[in-house]
Amino acid sequence: MNFQEAKEKLEKFGQEHVLKYYDELTETEKQDLIQQIDETDFAVLENCKNLGKSEGRGKFEPLAAMQVDEIEKRHDEFFKVGVETIKAGKVGAVLLAGGMGTRLGSDNPKGMYDIGLTKHVYIFQRIIENLLDTVKQAGGAYIHLFIMTSEKNNDITISFLKEHNYFGYPEDKVTFFKQDMAPASDYNGKVYMEGKGRISTSPNGNAGWYASMLKAGLRDVILKEGIEWMDIFAVDNVLQRIADPCFVGATVIEGVACGAKVVRKNAPNEGVGVMCLEDGKPSIVEYYELTQEMMDAKDENGDPAYNYGVILNYLFNEKALFDIAKNTLPLHIVEKKIPYLDENGNLIKPEKPNGCKFEQLVLDMIHELDSCLPYEVVREHEFAPIKNPTGKDSVESARELCKLNGIEL
Repeated sequence: MNFQEAKEKLEKFGQEHVLKYYDELTETEKQDLIQQIDETDFAVLENCKNLGKSEGRGKFEPLAAMQVDEIEKRHDEFFKVGVETIKAGKVGAVLLAGGMGTRLGSDNPKGMYDIGLTKHVYIFQRIIENLLDTVKQAGGAYIHLFIMTSEKNNDITISFLKEHNYFGYPEDKVTFFKQDMAPASDYNGKVYMEGKGRISTSPNGNAGWYASMLKAGLRDVILKEGIEWMDIFAVDNVLQRIADPCFVGATVIEGVACGAKVVRKNAPNEGVGVMCLEDGKPSIVEYYELTQEMMDAKDENGDPAYNYGVILNYLFNEKALFDIAKNTLPLHIVEKKIPYLDENGNLIKPEKPNGCKFEQLVLDMIHELDSCLPYEVVREHEFAPIKNPTGKDSVESARELCKLNGIEL
C-alpha cells in the first residue's frame, strides 16, 4: 500500500485524522503507519453504535458435564485412547500469551512473571513443565506447542523463552504467531491515536487465535504434521493440565467437536462463565446473564443444573474449526480507558472509560459447533489463575495452590 491508497482507505471509513501528523514522521515511521493502515479492519468501528445494545441471546438449557466420578471409573479407557492419539501426533497445543503483566505491576509479558519464593519460577516455566508432564505420560511423545503473542509482547516473549532454552522443551516443537489486533476508538467510531504515527489497537479477543493462525499460514503445519486436535489454554493458570491423555481420550471417544474443562462452581453466583445449551447448541452463559431461576434450577440428582464453570481450556477438533472459520463471529464491544493524543498532540491517559475495544469471544466459537463435552476437573489441582497481585485469583492464591500440589517455589 502506498500513501495515496492509505489516504483513500481512510477517507472511505471517515478516519482521515490518522494522517494528521504524517509530515512530522521519519521515513520509517511513515512506512510503519502506512502498513498499519493497510492491516487495520476499520469496518469493525461501525459496531460502536451498538454499544450497550445486546443482540439478545437464545433459549438457555442445562448441558450435563462428565463428572469426576465417571472420569475416574473410565480412566484407563480414556487414558489409553488419549496416549495413542498423542503418540500419533494428532494433538497440538495453543498457548494464549498475548497479555502483559500490567495488573501484576509488571511491564513484561504476563508469562514472564516470577511467582517463585526461594528460586525463580516463571509462569511460562510452570506452563511448559505441565506440558512436559503430559509428554512423560505419553512415553516421550512431544506435542507441537503454538504460542500466540501480540504485537506488544512478541519479541520479548521469544527472546525470554530462547534465553531459558524453552525450559526444556525442544525448540523445533515451538512455533510463535501474533494475534491480530483491532482498532480502538471513541464512542463515535473515530480511531484513537496512541502516537503521532500509531493507531491505538488492542488484541481481538480470545476467539481470535484460530483466525490468527490461519493468517500466519500455520494450517500448512497443522496438515503436514497430521494434527487433528488443538488444546487451547490461557497463560495465567499455572496449574493448567495441557492435553492430558484422559481429557483427550474422553473427547475423542465421545465423538464431539470440542471438549471443555470445567470446575464445579463454589457458589451459585461465582463470576465464571457456565457451559450450557443455547437454542440447542453448546454455548457459555456468562455469570451476569444467569437468572435467579437458572441459579435455582436442579438436575436429576438434585445438584445445581448450571453448575460447571469454564477455565479456558478447550480441546477443539481442527477440521470442525476450519469448517466454521468462514463464519463471521459476533463482535463484542467493551468499554475501556484508552490512552490517546488530544487535539494538540499530547498523550492523555483517561481516568474513566472513554471508548471502545472490539473482541471476539471463544463462547461464540463453541456456539458455532454442533457438540461439546464439559469435562469436570478438580479445581484445587487444575485451576490457579493469576489475575491480581493479592486476594482472589492472585499471585498469592496461586502460590498456595502450587504448594498444595507439591510444586516447589
